[in-house]
Order: sequence, then C-alpha cells, then structure tokens
Amino acid sequence: MKRIGFLTFGHWQPVPGSLARTAADAYRQTIDLAAAAEELGVDGAFVRVHHFARQIASPFPLLAAMAAKTSTIEVGTGVIDMRYENPLYMAEEAAITDLISGGRLQLGVSRGSPETALRGYESFGYIPDEGSSDADDARERTEVFRAAISGAGVAQADPRMTGTAGALAVQPQSPGLSDRIWWGSGTRATAEWTAERGMNLMSSTLLTEDTGVPFDELQAEQISLYREKWKAAGWTHEPRVSVSRSILPIVNDMDEMYFGGRAGGESEDQVGYLDGGLARFGKSYVGSPEQLVRELGRDAAVAEADTLLVTVPNQLGVDYNAHLLESIVQYIAPELGWR
Repeated sequence: MKRIGFLTFGHWQPVPGSLARTAADAYRQTIDLAAAAEELGVDGAFVRVHHFARQIASPFPLLAAMAAKTSTIEVGTGVIDMRYENPLYMAEEAAITDLISGGRLQLGVSRGSPETALRGYESFGYIPDEGSSDADDARERTEVFRAAISGAGVAQADPRMTGTAGALAVQPQSPGLSDRIWWGSGTRATAEWTAERGMNLMSSTLLTEDTGVPFDELQAEQISLYREKWKAAGWTHEPRVSVSRSILPIVNDMDEMYFGGRAGGESEDQVGYLDGGLARFGKSYVGSPEQLVRELGRDAAVAEADTLLVTVPNQLGVDYNAHLLESIVQYIAPELGWR
C-alpha cells in the first residue's frame, strides 16, 4: 500500500486557458479539489508555499478550510519556508488547524527554495544573527516551533495572573502533531540530519547535488541513508517518507490535447545550476497508463517511499485535476500494487 496525495503550487494568472485567474480562484479551487480528491479515495491534499509570487502563501487559513470541508484526507504542506515564520505564532496556527482537522495535519517545513525576492524574509523582519546563514536560521526556528507544539514552556508566567511561577506553553496544544512534522530535504546530508532529529522525510522535487546517477537512484540513496540514520538514532516509531512526481496519464482526447505533445519529451532528468551549484531535477511521466505503469515501476525512489505526492496543473481547474487523480487511482495505482 502507498499513500497517494496531490501537491499544488496554487498558481494563478489572468492568461488564456487558465481557470485560476485570481488568488480567490486558486484558494477556493484548492479547497474544492481536496474535497473531490477525498471522494476519489486520494489520501492527501498538500500545498506548496511561496512568498512574493502569485502562488499559495500563508497556508493555515487554507488548510483549515480544507480540513473543515473534508473528513478523512490528510492536509498538509510541501513545504513551508521557515525563514519567514514566527515559530510560536506558527505553533498556535498549526495546533488550531490540526484540531479542526481531527489530527490530519501533515506539515512539511524546510529552508525553502530560491524565490522572486532577494532575502524576502528580511522584509518580514527576520534577519539571521551575525555569523549565521539563512539555512541555520530556518533550522533554529524549526526547533523552537517543534518544542512549542510539544508543550515546552516558552514564556514565563505572571504570578499576579496565574498564581504560579514557571514557564507557559502556547495554547492550544494538539496531541500527536509533533510526530507529523516533515523536513523537505534536497541532499543526502540533510536527509541524515532530518533522521537524527526524528522528523519525517519529504524528499524534494529537485536535489541540490548531482553525482551523475539518475534522479530516482540518487533520491533512493537519500532515502536509504535517512532510514539507516533513523535506526541508528534509536527512534521507536516508524518514519514516513514522501517523494513528488509529475504524472500525467493520457486516457482521453482532452488529455491528449493538453499533454500529448509532451509524451516522451520530458523522459530524461534535467541538470542545471541552482544556488551556485549543480542540481538534478526529476523527469515527468507523461503517456498512456500502460506506459506509465512500466516507467513508474522502474522508479527506485517511488518504490522506497510510502507516500507519493502528485504535482497537479492547478490552473486547469478542479474538474480536470480530479480527472487526472482519478486516472492515477483507477488505472495506475492498482497495477503497481499501491491499492
């Protein structure tokens, strides 16, 4: 069995062919797609978070709305850029959202990816300490956040108000949320760091390193190192691991119109420079269900992960993306033993 979820970047743009022309369109359609996906038996509805772009930002109101309109599907992020977050305020928002969902929140967090703004987090008022990088700052904020959702005292009580001394935890608390935090990792080293700290692994849609092997094999190596380090750290519960893929089955004329020209044309990894170093991007899977079953069956990282997040072309609207997910659940998942 493998959990299958969708991952949307929530793009909106007033251009020909887009059904998500405004921010309102993108957010409302994401809520509706979560409900539609739940009806199809999809396991997760995840959103990517970006700032200073026409994409989803500030995810908690959206996640709470998704949770309120559904009852079984996981709702989550992939990922929240911690450079932009007040960890204690985020702990309150996350707990409230998790309580509304009944314990279905799965939060992917990380240092984030290159964005349109130069040091945009500084505009939010968050400037790394001298001698500390933005990556260091993101990790420190994550540790404060994780402590807060685990009930650690983070502010001294005022005895005149409480009648006691000591440290107060943020409220509310949502039991179990601390076990549902994932770190978005783009390298083998950060995957090992993630395991040492007891977080689930959300392997990135790109890897910010390249050893010359195919993307899926490098990602599978990353997952293997993560699990080895997890075992060595002595954690008692089983971790979860997700990978993301672009999967576009062609089963009707509309699919052919949208994506037929891409079938086979994006069947190779892409290697380029990102943040001053080599990065490897995974290929897209486009073609008939039979073809995709063969190709996905050879994907080493998909085989290793317990959760597969399918990136969706959200600007094509709810109905089309529900159809895309249904094609995966109906024609591909059973053939690969995922269902």
